[in-house]
Amino acid sequence: MTTPDGIDATRVTSWLQERTELEAPLTFETIQGGRSNLTYAVTDPQGRKVILRRPPLHSVLQSAHDVAREHRIVAALADTDVPVPPLVGLETDESVNGAPFYVMRFVDGLVVRDADAARAVDAAVRRTAGEDLVDVLGRLHAVDPDAVGLGGLGRKEDYLARQLRRWHRQLTDGRTRDLPLLDEVHARLSADIPPQGPATIVHGDYRLDNLIVDPASGHVRAVLDWELTTLGDPLADVGLLHCYWAQQGDATLPLPDAPTLVDGFPDRDEVAERYAGATGRDLSELPYYVAFGYWKLACILEGVYARYSSGAYGENDGSFETFGRIVIELGERASEAAAEAGR
Repeated sequence: MTTPDGIDATRVTSWLQERTELEAPLTFETIQGGRSNLTYAVTDPQGRKVILRRPPLHSVLQSAHDVAREHRIVAALADTDVPVPPLVGLETDESVNGAPFYVMRFVDGLVVRDADAARAVDAAVRRTAGEDLVDVLGRLHAVDPDAVGLGGLGRKEDYLARQLRRWHRQLTDGRTRDLPLLDEVHARLSADIPPQGPATIVHGDYRLDNLIVDPASGHVRAVLDWELTTLGDPLADVGLLHCYWAQQGDATLPLPDAPTLVDGFPDRDEVAERYAGATGRDLSELPYYVAFGYWKLACILEGVYARYSSGAYGENDGSFETFGRIVIELGERASEAAAEAGR
């Protein structure tokens, strides 16, 4: 099997043999789905497996692909009731693989990435997965950042203002085309930001396909992709989750083949009610956070599209061709949600 771009097979094999029970020869396979840091499954002849994460091959945006920071977050949460993958280690010496990377143990289970994956389990399992997803998010937001050593992960105040500046700056810095609607929504959201309550750990990209679930029960076994995690307003996670939580009757579906379109999952209102009941938080401003979620998602995907166009993810496999159109649709959704929020 050909070694994928981004992996020095000889040096990474030696690194892993010093730290794990894996035996050579190792095979490396790129895991599709992640669109920022690159993710690889590493398997030995006995079928034992670990997961390796590293930044894109080039066009890396400052602070957006910091795998050492991601490793720090997962390590800090290891002893909490938020399920995360067990870690093997972090390597910051770029001579090993051309960039920093970290390795975690493989967690067996189901990633519900699309409708076909959702149909592979019973409706009762889908229901449990949707409910447990909300409960795990509530538990994450209940973790005291200072108590787990993450109190200095980021500023705790003015989360939305900082996020609006950050993503608009990255949109501007990586701009390959004019997107006036995203600039307009940014101005509208920046002009009327809801007051923030006490800061929590904010995952930053919390959604069903960033979880590994037990295919028999639906319970969450691990939460993945912590690269956007910081401290701030927990309702941003709820708003973004709503953006991903497509349901029958939606006017448009900018995220194709959403797993939550399959029968069995709780609907968006049930998700919100369960979160509010578990955390006691007021969700009256949720439409604003939904608008922010669509806008942020559009900015992220525009960055992915720009990096894809530059070849930062290696050889073009055709999977990114629709991203440019999806960015426009997400911008339109953000504008509609901002209007609903009175912005």
